[in-house]
Amino acid sequence: MADAKITPSSMGAAMIEEKLANLPNGPGVYRMFAADGSLLYVGKAKSLKKRVAQYRAGPRLGPRIERMVALAADLEIVTTTTEAEALLLEANLIKSLKPRYNIILRDDKSFPYILLTGDHAYPQAIKHRGSRKAKGDYFGPFASGLAVNNALIALQRAFLLRNCSDTVFAQRHRPCLQYQIKRCAAPCVGLISETDYADLVAAARQFLAGKSVQIQSQLAAEMDAAAARWEFEQAARLRDRIRALTSLQARQDINVGSVKDADVMALYDQSGVMAIQVFFFRNGSNYGSRSYFPSHDATATPDAVMAAFIGQFYADKVPPPLILLSHMPEESELLAAALGLRAQWAESLSDADHAAAAQAKPRKIALVVPQRGARKKIIDHALQNAREAHLRRQSERASQLDILVKLAELFDLPQPPERIEVYDNSHTGGQNAVGAMIVAGRDGFIRNAYRKFNFTPEQANHGDDFTMMRLMLTRRFRRLVSRPDAARPDAARPDNGLAETEALPDAPPLPDADASYPDLLLIDGGAGQLSVAQAVLAELGLSHIPLVAIAKGPDRHAGRERFFRPGRDAFTLPPADKTLFYLQRLRDEAHRFVIGSHRARRSKSTLHSSLEDIEGIGAARRRALLRHFGSRQAIQAASIDDLCQAPAINRKLAEIIFAFFHPSETGDAG
Repeated sequence: MADAKITPSSMGAAMIEEKLANLPNGPGVYRMFAADGSLLYVGKAKSLKKRVAQYRAGPRLGPRIERMVALAADLEIVTTTTEAEALLLEANLIKSLKPRYNIILRDDKSFPYILLTGDHAYPQAIKHRGSRKAKGDYFGPFASGLAVNNALIALQRAFLLRNCSDTVFAQRHRPCLQYQIKRCAAPCVGLISETDYADLVAAARQFLAGKSVQIQSQLAAEMDAAAARWEFEQAARLRDRIRALTSLQARQDINVGSVKDADVMALYDQSGVMAIQVFFFRNGSNYGSRSYFPSHDATATPDAVMAAFIGQFYADKVPPPLILLSHMPEESELLAAALGLRAQWAESLSDADHAAAAQAKPRKIALVVPQRGARKKIIDHALQNAREAHLRRQSERASQLDILVKLAELFDLPQPPERIEVYDNSHTGGQNAVGAMIVAGRDGFIRNAYRKFNFTPEQANHGDDFTMMRLMLTRRFRRLVSRPDAARPDAARPDNGLAETEALPDAPPLPDADASYPDLLLIDGGAGQLSVAQAVLAELGLSHIPLVAIAKGPDRHAGRERFFRPGRDAFTLPPADKTLFYLQRLRDEAHRFVIGSHRARRSKSTLHSSLEDIEGIGAARRRALLRHFGSRQAIQAASIDDLCQAPAINRKLAEIIFAFFHPSETGDAG
């Protein structure tokens, strides 16, 4: 009898059958990989053996999972102590690796906080993002940079706290503009005592902690007392501070009632695309909201999407004690336990102490779907915002798709481009040369795919734009053609397990943003840059990638750009053409990114050449010098005796620093 035909599906099932024998019964996380090594799926299980065994069910799994199993060529596991730990690990892996068949939370950026610094006699009130390692008190998160900036302006008007850096503070000799516009008490020049400034900081801390009524009552009493003493200027200043606090409170667009610290998440589902609106409430105040559009397949339920969203959302954030929801997520009790463990780790232990954290008592996190009352009104309000965000998203996508269709017609592309790469470079006299690539697609700019290319002056031929363009494109595409997992531009789009008519617009990206070829390549420049790009692509066998160069018009006038294509005459577009506006926006974003990268490298180079080359001066002493003198110029102008006054600088080091900046004077002295 002839052997049975071996299909990809049977190969995946055979792999799972083979792995089952060695899988443990305890909790953990499993990962499925395709034959080319790309990650297909990440899952968690209370019993790894029982969970993976379920993938042998064949058609009963549904078409998407059945296809995923068919592609699976390998499986790896990580065991954990509890199922809650497995859920946390699963969320972290999904968020960082973005497997093709998981529900993906996209565009998840860090949230800003207000930080009252704690390492200075006169604390700052500043915006802070990232890890919370700096000493001080953090208040937030705020939904956006705009929300925290508005709050900071109101706080400065109300409490007159400084926002300047310690370096600027140390070198001030007279009040700055912030004092003139009544947003700072000018502690830098002694216009307020340390004790009085500490009182302002304490009042700001109380206000941010939710004690706004007490603070306003106190200021009102001080205003009345000042008016009674006929100190009308002081009374007017206090009045302005009260108004600033009132404006900050007036931004609340939801009556939060009994809600003090909570996140509100409402999910709106229409046409197989889901939008989730998240509101942040801290200390009874609304800190703003943000919209999310998780990537999922058409068979995903709202409960499953909500569960995946919550797990990934709090993978790097501390959850509040209360989370109000429009839909109860799958395995809600397990999810709440995992979030409690996450909060316990974040607040009391380092990430390296997971074993010890497992023995600690987790914080209680409540997942609640309100049915009536004030909390139900909050959810209804959030759901309305989710619905409006969904409509805006669909409208924006339709408009963006229309532009991409016109772009395809303009440049003779076979279909609207899914990935557009734009290249530009920047330098100053050949120094600190930087090239940059920005990426755009159907959903706008893909910022996590942006890349920088640093060049030495010799590599960049001392500022030759053609050489820099050649080096940049060669680096990018030589690395790409060497990758077996790269999706070629002439290949079919990644299979997400759905029929073409069912495919979602938010299909999950490839795990690595660098492993994708562009559908259109835009070069900032004219015919010369175009010929360089042509030569690089031809050398690497990529001549089929559509290539366009965009050059500024006469006198660099916007709207008169000329477009160059291989083997075609240069042409322009009508000044009011929407496609021209879109191409200008792409080019301007490339300019912004490359110039910012160049300036950052130039600043770092300037500081390096001034301080890091001094023998015996390490990072700690550099910081001490900058804190003491305020700037590199002040260090350079200081005498040996002045340098000795800086912390950790003895006479010998002071002479070395002085000699570094004044070699001719020390030479004459010798």
